[in-house]
Amino acid sequence: MEHIVFLTGRLAQPSLERVLAGIEGAPFTWEVREIGLQVAALMTADMIRRRVAAPVAASRIIVPGRCRGDVEELSRHFGVKVQRGPEELKDLPRFFDRAAKPIDLDEYEVAIFAEIVDAPRLSVEAIVERARRYAADGANVIDLGGLPETRFDHLEDSVRALKAEGFSVSVDSIDPDELLRGGQAGADYLLSLNLDTLWVADEVASTPVLIPRVPSDEASLHEAIEQLQRRGRAFLADPILDPIPFGLTASIVRYHRLRERFPEVPIMMGIGNVTELTEADTSGINAVLFGMAAELKIAAVLTTQVSAHARRAVREADKARRIMHAAARLNSLPKGMDDALMTVHDKRPFPDTPAEIEAVAAQVKDPNFRVQVSAEGLHVYNRDGLRLGHDPFELWPQLRLGEDAPHAFYMGVELARAEIAWRLGKRYVQDQPLDWGCADDRAPQDLNRWCAPGTTMSSKTKTES
Repeated sequence: MEHIVFLTGRLAQPSLERVLAGIEGAPFTWEVREIGLQVAALMTADMIRRRVAAPVAASRIIVPGRCRGDVEELSRHFGVKVQRGPEELKDLPRFFDRAAKPIDLDEYEVAIFAEIVDAPRLSVEAIVERARRYAADGANVIDLGGLPETRFDHLEDSVRALKAEGFSVSVDSIDPDELLRGGQAGADYLLSLNLDTLWVADEVASTPVLIPRVPSDEASLHEAIEQLQRRGRAFLADPILDPIPFGLTASIVRYHRLRERFPEVPIMMGIGNVTELTEADTSGINAVLFGMAAELKIAAVLTTQVSAHARRAVREADKARRIMHAAARLNSLPKGMDDALMTVHDKRPFPDTPAEIEAVAAQVKDPNFRVQVSAEGLHVYNRDGLRLGHDPFELWPQLRLGEDAPHAFYMGVELARAEIAWRLGKRYVQDQPLDWGCADDRAPQDLNRWCAPGTTMSSKTKTES
């Protein structure tokens, strides 16, 4: 059986031992080593190398999730694998569950068409720049959206510029002449053709997206599909997703009927009518829509980023298609695979109980403030005691920092984050930004790099040797 050594600090050791003892049927034996520092989060690779004698009688060494430094070098030094655990020790059971059943989110089946809805009003350079952003967020095809009664004189130049950058391109217009121009310029897809405009498909090599004459006219869509099938032409079919409350449910039923009638036909679903026209967080809407897409075996989704609340729609779509594809492939609920779509609330926001926080606070012997959050509120403690409150203004008089402006600023920032986390039900970790999932542009931390001392506290309060 595998034997794992967990390295930690004095304050976290009792909690770590309780968590490990509570893992039922663990496929490993374990021991906890406190390496002579108070705060486990301040552990570094250099510190471990100095304080832990080699060799270590273990199959694996697990260090705190925020341990900085080169753990690969530590693996070579000790001759066993060294890896970071979760950022919060209470997440260890979930950490081991995921390690035992890794979920591959590299695969997906749904292609994302990201529409530049105001393309006629943008320069070619601006179109290319936006396309780069959409592609970085996961778009597979850049859709050039036309505008009614608006000239798109640089349509051909835009298509050619995007193709020169290596993008797949679609042209989206209600004007058949614009679609023809786009196809002749080399567009890969044309959105959209109905039974009356199928002639455009005969003039160009672009793959058409077929729609009904009006959303309720399913027969016209079926006829268009059958005509192109007889011609041996590739296409996608889109029955049109209507907004709430103007037929969303009926349109979902149309998608289902289309799949039943044509089991192998590639289907597109345009989701902007729901994400853009519903004032709700789009991460949850995208999760549900891509769940339906997985069940219906949708081949492509057309999405937009117009409204400010939908400004992360492409990135959310990319995360959602991967999670829902994995759920469908594994015949599993879409749970425990990735937290990227949980942008507002966390599933386990408060890992520590007030009693556990009180027990840790009782061990603190220095003046530095620690901040933690439980379901009861904000906990602030140092050697002078433990305070509990619900907002920074309630706690401020108890901190007595009126003569220490840098420290007061630091605590103001931390308590503001803590209050947001408590009110929304998000995980709070002192000295770390809140995690907003794929709604935020925050780059992942490179824990192999050293963290510079904070600017609001002296170095002696931020480091341990």
